[in-house]
Amino acid sequence: MTPTHPVTSPAAAEGASLLSTARRLSPYIWPRDRADLKFRIFIAFVALVLAKLVTIAVPYSFKWATDALTQGAAADASLPGLVAGPIALTALYGVLRIAMAGLTQARDGLFAAVAMNAVRRLANDVFVHMHQLSLRFHLERKTGALTRVLERGRNAIETMVRMVTLTGVPTIIEFALILVVFLVQFDWRYAVVTTLMIAAYMAFTTIATNWRIAIRRAMNDSDNDANTKAIDSLLNYETVKYFNAERREAERYDRSMARYERNSVKSYTSLAVLNAGQAAIFTAGLTAVMIMCVQGIRTGTHTLGDFVMVNAMMIQLYQPLNFMGMFYREVKQAIVDIEKMFDILGQSPEIVDRPDARPLIVREGVVRFENVFFHYDPAREILRGVDFEAPAGKTLAIVGPSGAGKSTISRLMFRFYEPQRGRITIDGQDISSVSQESLRKAIGMVPQDTVLFNDSIGYNIRYGRWDAAPDEIAEAARLAQIDRFIEIVPGGYDAQVGERGLKLSGGEKQRVALARTILKGPPILILDEATSALDSFTEREIQDALDRVSRGRTTLVIAHRLSTVVNADEIIVLDKGAIVERGRHEALLARGGVYAGMWNRQREVDDAQEKLRRAAAEEGESVRVAVEPVGEWPARDTAARE
Repeated sequence: MTPTHPVTSPAAAEGASLLSTARRLSPYIWPRDRADLKFRIFIAFVALVLAKLVTIAVPYSFKWATDALTQGAAADASLPGLVAGPIALTALYGVLRIAMAGLTQARDGLFAAVAMNAVRRLANDVFVHMHQLSLRFHLERKTGALTRVLERGRNAIETMVRMVTLTGVPTIIEFALILVVFLVQFDWRYAVVTTLMIAAYMAFTTIATNWRIAIRRAMNDSDNDANTKAIDSLLNYETVKYFNAERREAERYDRSMARYERNSVKSYTSLAVLNAGQAAIFTAGLTAVMIMCVQGIRTGTHTLGDFVMVNAMMIQLYQPLNFMGMFYREVKQAIVDIEKMFDILGQSPEIVDRPDARPLIVREGVVRFENVFFHYDPAREILRGVDFEAPAGKTLAIVGPSGAGKSTISRLMFRFYEPQRGRITIDGQDISSVSQESLRKAIGMVPQDTVLFNDSIGYNIRYGRWDAAPDEIAEAARLAQIDRFIEIVPGGYDAQVGERGLKLSGGEKQRVALARTILKGPPILILDEATSALDSFTEREIQDALDRVSRGRTTLVIAHRLSTVVNADEIIVLDKGAIVERGRHEALLARGGVYAGMWNRQREVDDAQEKLRRAAAEEGESVRVAVEPVGEWPARDTAARE
């Protein structure tokens, strides 16, 4: 199900959100597949009705006790028989209050499982929907702001469930019962005054809360901005240190927090105005009905017990009335908090399976791009008529300058995007007609920028195939040449890699990613510049492991360093989104075209870097000979080895 969240204007959006939220919550609160929760709801509703009936009986017991006392005092307060009545009625008052509290708590306890189940299921649906959204959505979102939206949205959903079911419905029932009591026990004027007071109270609450909505939204926006800047700065901790930018980052964060401070002060001030107005309206209504009761006592139509009952009933009314004010405020604030979450839920996945999508069946693993055109933005074409075939079990290398469209090919293979024209097939099956799950199961990826989960090494390797046995995980680690490192690191496979794998070096992270892909065991392998961010020594080691893993698999190598693709069965050269050359390494060099030019430039750069390294090493050796006594070398070498 893809939710929608139509927005036309702020007021319309708020109304639509409230209605759509209630509609969305109903299947979660009344789940079709949970008879036990439905039974809980029924028992909780019975407890709710009983609690409200007892609540109405409490002021009556107060009235009866007061009338008994006044009548006893008029006769002879020293007579025990007359005093026994007020004592019993006072005891009844206490019993009723205990029963009211007990039934209310029983209702809340019974409904807690229903409410939290609704929160859990709805939060899980949002989480699943986030993973269904396309790569374009996640690339365009700011992680800090998104996590805050999701956090506040989850809390707001819990607020909505709790308020609607535990406050809204009980309060409406209590309002109705109190109005009936006023009509029966007193007269219509009491009911009219109370109704007018409630209407004025709710009207003021609505107006004031709507005024506070804009303030709340501004506060949330400034909070999002401050949190985004904080996370962005902390994620780039090393860069901040490189450029001595701590003060600049602090000032940038403080400016955002200053906006949050101003908006927060406005929010609390407006809340004080709201509370003061509500108290004034309720007090006016309370005073009016008490004055009417005093006049009734003077005329003999009411007793002193009626006066006490009116006061107790109105004071008792204040709590649910205050709940209604809080209900409206909390619901409106929750709408603000989940407004952006609804926008996320309203996002439709860019790539969806067709209704008749079939599982991909890989027999050989032949990959074909047939006249593929693709762009992220219509103003800039990325791929222009790309056409090639990667034969089964062979290695096809894709090279070219930055921006030529190399990595776009891997994203199209995984169906993160769909080409605007042309098609991509695996063993003759158009990947747009197969299920995404089966497609991605058949393809392994070793990316340039490996990001690991903040968990153990074993967890990250096992992520490739969750049901893998420990010996299979160990074998994958051995093939990726990470097993020796795991043996010496404290904790072994349980060693934590840190956030995004920052506790590991680039080569170690790359080996973990390679082991993860080996464990997955896909028939098709994509190496997207898998070694371009590594030093030459580490690159050679990992390249050896990649060569072994790719044997017998259809392999697409997207490379920046041409030295890693010299043994490829075929090399295609992309330039400005089109294939300009193709062939084996030797043939492309002999042609003297784009590939040969790239090769020569890289060789020049590599030679220059090698000369610089040698010069630095020689200079360091000569300095060492000049300033260090020869006799100390063995001791220092031994210390270094130790």
